[in-house]
Amino acid sequence: MMNIAEVLSAPKTLFTRQGRQSRAAKGLVLVGMLLFAVAPRLWAAQTVRVGGDHNYPPYEFINNNGEPDGYNTELTLAIAEVMGMDVTIELGHWDVMRRKLEAGELDTLQGMVFSTEREQQYAFSPPHALIHQSIFARKGSAERAQTLASLAGKEVIVQKGGIMHDFLIKNDVGAQLFFVDTHAAALRLLSSGKHDFALVANLPGLYLGRELELSNIEPVGKPFGALPYGYSVVKGDTDLLAQFSEGLAILKNTGRQQEIYDKWLGPLETSGLPWKKIGQVTLWATLLLLLVLGGIVIWNRMLTRQVSKRTEELRLQQQQLIQADKMTSLGILVSGVAHEINNPSSLLLLNLPVVKEVFQDAEEILERHYEAHGDFDLGGLPYSRMRDEINPMIDDMLVGTNRIRRIVDDLRDFARQTPSDLSERVDLNDVISTAIRLVDNTIRQSSDHFSVSYTPGLPAFLGNAQRIEQVVINLIVNACQALKDSTQAISVCTYQHGKYLCLEVTDEGHGIDPDDIQRLSDPFFTTRREEGGTGLGLSVSNSIVQEHGGVLTYESVVGQGTTARLLLTPID
Repeated sequence: MMNIAEVLSAPKTLFTRQGRQSRAAKGLVLVGMLLFAVAPRLWAAQTVRVGGDHNYPPYEFINNNGEPDGYNTELTLAIAEVMGMDVTIELGHWDVMRRKLEAGELDTLQGMVFSTEREQQYAFSPPHALIHQSIFARKGSAERAQTLASLAGKEVIVQKGGIMHDFLIKNDVGAQLFFVDTHAAALRLLSSGKHDFALVANLPGLYLGRELELSNIEPVGKPFGALPYGYSVVKGDTDLLAQFSEGLAILKNTGRQQEIYDKWLGPLETSGLPWKKIGQVTLWATLLLLLVLGGIVIWNRMLTRQVSKRTEELRLQQQQLIQADKMTSLGILVSGVAHEINNPSSLLLLNLPVVKEVFQDAEEILERHYEAHGDFDLGGLPYSRMRDEINPMIDDMLVGTNRIRRIVDDLRDFARQTPSDLSERVDLNDVISTAIRLVDNTIRQSSDHFSVSYTPGLPAFLGNAQRIEQVVINLIVNACQALKDSTQAISVCTYQHGKYLCLEVTDEGHGIDPDDIQRLSDPFFTTRREEGGTGLGLSVSNSIVQEHGGVLTYESVVGQGTTARLLLTPID
């Protein structure tokens, strides 16, 4: 058959013999030759129906998931992949599959043993395996057939439609044959004590004997009858067979066919003890033992240092736990103090509006008295001055008292022990506003350049406002503690980046050493131990953020400052 290049050059060599042919005739010939050249490729656009034996492991079988599996199946799928073919694989009783192929219900069988008799009816691809046959018998049986000739007069189980069925029909060895649908059925029947021998393929027999735990049967004699095993089609269907042959050649040349073969058949074909591998394993085990012994010696030398170091760490942790307990007690104390402050604040909030109304009611009388008698003292100051100051003073007192009340409420909420309910809709800007009010005094003492930038309209997130508030407080307090003096700045901003809500707290402090930044979330790690730091703030903050499905990261340059970034996932 010509390739496309030969077809295109054909008018120079073929058509000159015809004399003056018409252009139409030449065109028809050219089209016909092109279609003939590319006809095998047309299989790629069709679904090829592939059949096989449903119980012929490890070559082909139905696995526990009810799907085709095995060496043949994996090889077929690999060929379909490299050739761009669409295939469906159907596995069933072997004799039924053969009849379906002959009836045109299947296009090919993915594994059939070659024989000269079968060659009259089928066409075969180059083999992708060799099949040996074995005679299986029950252990301890007096019948020990070694060859096919020794089966004369015996009861022999064979697979219906299999290669040995074909062989025994053609070559009568004098045995009484009993037919079954699968190799598994043949071995089970033999194991149950029925008949004398089972004549099955060697590897499937060994595989099934192991999988079915048929411990009372074994192969007798050596495997025989090595025959080619490959794809088969009804004779004359050369186009499809060429596709499978080409795909098989590609897999062999790339080494992929060998990989599939070794995966399914390699372990079963290995016979005897793998002394080379045993030696290698022994050598590696000896080397590993020497390494372990050396490690033990080194470990014994280091043990004293490690014990001393660990003892010191435990002492420091004990101090840290004591400090943490103090902080817990302080939280309880804050809650009680907040309650006590709340009572006078409530009294002021109740009375100040009344005082303001009283002054407003008396203001007209005081004004007439001023006009009639001139200026007079009111609260130690001239009335002409006080009349413009009293209302703003009362308003300032109301604002201050409301601020005290709000701070007390925030402290009480912060100290309250509540379950970790993460179903609350939380506004990040509101949380940050509350946190800033709580640490306002710390901020004012630490920096003269504190700025906040809220992005309006940020979506809410699901979580616990109190616990996120604790995280924000820790980040702001850490930023304040990082400053060398009040001339350095702290900035807080919120924004949305992609699918995340973001909070950034940036300071112009001393920065964090690169070796320490990876340990910021470790419990009890702190660089301010001499100043009373416990190392629990960022550890607790990290746990809270992870509980909310968020991320807490840090970027720092020594001498320039640090940026802490909190990322949370919004509801929408």
